[in-house]
Amino acid sequence: MFEGDLDFMSQLSSSLLTEGRPFPQFSLPNQDKKTVQLADLAGKWFVLYVYPKDDTPGCTLEGRGFSKAKPEFDKVDVSVFGLSQDDVASHKDFCDKFSFTIPLLADTRAELLKALGVGQDEYKGKMYWNRVTFIVDPKGVIRKVYPAVKPEGHEAEVLADLKRLMHG
Repeated sequence: MFEGDLDFMSQLSSSLLTEGRPFPQFSLPNQDKKTVQLADLAGKWFVLYVYPKDDTPGCTLEGRGFSKAKPEFDKVDVSVFGLSQDDVASHKDFCDKFSFTIPLLADTRAELLKALGVGQDEYKGKMYWNRVTFIVDPKGVIRKVYPAVKPEGHEAEVLADLKRLMHG
């Protein structure tokens, strides 16, 4: 890695939206072709987790974790959404294959991904969006960002932080 590469890498990571910033407006379909938009979530806490690709090992692990924890998120009245650039049909197949209970939003034009400042990494010659999670408060303000997510057990970390943020 060259010195210039480090500058470039820091510029990439600095574009990610941070705590205290408003969550970008969006209107995207989920796996059932139902449109979800920021306005629908006004007055409620929500979690949005960005993942690289449907039906891949880490993404499956993360989706299963959030689906298994959905009753815990429901108890505190928090909606959870997954987001990737995959299309509605791919999301539908992914949800059906693994019985996911978390809606997956299809950002096929990467508009929300770019607005959030999510970076990309190359894997086997193809670019994939990084795994990032956002906790957003009822006013639409980002309260917590996880910039480098490890999928296993991530839902428990998010739930614990969410409860602390909601009551702190």
